[in-house]
Amino acid sequence: MPDMSYALLTPNEMAQADRAAIAAGVPGVELMAAAGRAVAEAIEARWEPGVVAVLCGPGNNGGDGFVVAQCLQAAGWSVRVALLGSVDQLKGDAAWHASQWRGDVHALDVRLLDGVDLVVDALFGAGLSRDIEGKAEQILREVQRRGLAVCAVDVPSGVDGETGLVRGTAVNAALTVTFFRKKPGHLLLPGRARCGEVVLADIGIPADVLSEIPVSAYENLPALWSAQLPRPGLSSHKYQRGHVLVAGGANMTGAARLTALGAARAGAGLVTIAAPPEAWAIYAAAMTSVMVERLLDRNIAPALIDERRNALVLGPGLGVSSETRANVLSAAATGRALVLDADALTLFTHDPDALFSSLRGPCVLTPHDGEFARLFPQLTQADKLARARAAAQRANAVIVLKGADTVVAEPGGRAAINANAPAWLATGGAGDVLAGMIAGLLAQGMPHFEAACAAVWMHGAAAQLAGPGLIAEDLPGLLPHVLRQLSTIAERAGSLVCQ
Repeated sequence: MPDMSYALLTPNEMAQADRAAIAAGVPGVELMAAAGRAVAEAIEARWEPGVVAVLCGPGNNGGDGFVVAQCLQAAGWSVRVALLGSVDQLKGDAAWHASQWRGDVHALDVRLLDGVDLVVDALFGAGLSRDIEGKAEQILREVQRRGLAVCAVDVPSGVDGETGLVRGTAVNAALTVTFFRKKPGHLLLPGRARCGEVVLADIGIPADVLSEIPVSAYENLPALWSAQLPRPGLSSHKYQRGHVLVAGGANMTGAARLTALGAARAGAGLVTIAAPPEAWAIYAAAMTSVMVERLLDRNIAPALIDERRNALVLGPGLGVSSETRANVLSAAATGRALVLDADALTLFTHDPDALFSSLRGPCVLTPHDGEFARLFPQLTQADKLARARAAAQRANAVIVLKGADTVVAEPGGRAAINANAPAWLATGGAGDVLAGMIAGLLAQGMPHFEAACAAVWMHGAAAQLAGPGLIAEDLPGLLPHVLRQLSTIAERAGSLVCQ
């Protein structure tokens, strides 16, 4: 089976992977030794030898810490080891590795931080199930107050590996070394902001143990969806690449124009804006490669007659009105691929069931947090991944819950967390471009979960190319560069397969 390096494992699933590896003949003591060595190697690659305080917890994370201490001491570091609890309370592999440490083991005390150059946080792993308190809380807060450099083992202590939420307190690590596969908490905020650079280390767990684990969460990387990404052949023509219809608003005309350009740059063969009569001239004067159809009034139904228009986008700049509501319901009734954003979501705030029950075909909803709260007021979980999954099931649609840690979820529970979006992507109109990009991929026949994931990643990649100062108009023009990068990645992957 493929190694699925982009898979994300919850703490419970990671424990399953450990057990499966041990059952397959990899001793647990060796897994712990490999984990500790990986942390030490990552430290040695980034810091010069100095004074290091290794903070060990009472479980396996602490066992990893004892291995780190041994390795760094052998590499010339001055090592101080502190343990939450006592050595005789340690069990299993952690007890064995603690027995191999030949130095002193101190109780947790903030005075151990005096004069240190680096702190190794091996107190608690990703499966922490309660808020940190007592001596552990005290020393972590002191590490943070002093601004000490931190390398976290698995996750910064206090970060919930499943949700990314902070349980009581957590330090800001400069480096986090995790094992086998990342956890959702490495990508979801606020946990992601606490992790610093994340290094994924191979500690000898066979990739095929994933066949025994029902993985349903992934980091949104090209490997997840590149096999479904449309790639026109030499004999392709524009009608084979789909036709996107964008509903244009009467006042905020820039939104629909950005959406249309996003769809075209994502590869749709044809894109049309259906413009209300009072704004037709504005759209027609502004667009060149995008067609503009003049509606008789604000009713989009005549533009839906042509069934070759196989992907529809409604919402950006459309306005919250009875006409918009009627147009959304008309579009949903066609059963064609549908992307709903902005006003098309807000106008169903008081009657979301009317929207959800109207959906007949593949649909992608792209709310930001405010729109999500209005459309799904009953979903109040703090866990963003859980909220997106519940909303996808509730709406029977793919949900793109936008933000710095955008989550894409489908009704069956499969979800992807995006991590490539730079801070400067938070600018007006960027979401309009994204809606068009999703529709452009849908028009070319890409499945709606994969289309949403691909568009979100490409959106972030384009923003990275732009750099600070990005405005939404920059994004469509950068998509050819992103698509070229993806083609190069695909060609390299193909050559590796051939070899």
